[in-house]
Amino acid sequence: MVWKTIKEKSPVWVGLLGGLLLAIYGVVATLQPAGFGRTYAAYGGIFVVLALTWGWLIDKTKPDWYDIIGGAIILIGTIIIFYAPHKLTS
Repeated sequence: MVWKTIKEKSPVWVGLLGGLLLAIYGVVATLQPAGFGRTYAAYGGIFVVLALTWGWLIDKTKPDWYDIIGGAIILIGTIIIFYAPHKLTS
């Protein structure tokens, strides 16, 4: 939404809403019970996959095989990071 406001001259309120959503997105990760780094890494992986999906569905930019393979690798890594049994360290 911020991109659309800056690059495609969308209304300012679209960019402001996008900025607010980005801020909320950043705060939500800090509220999770798991370690921040691990949670943030998982959010990052989901973000990449959602960005590719957004580009495909909203911007009509069809992902190529490299996008799909990269997204799949990132999603697998995200699942490993988030769900693998980790030792708790203090």
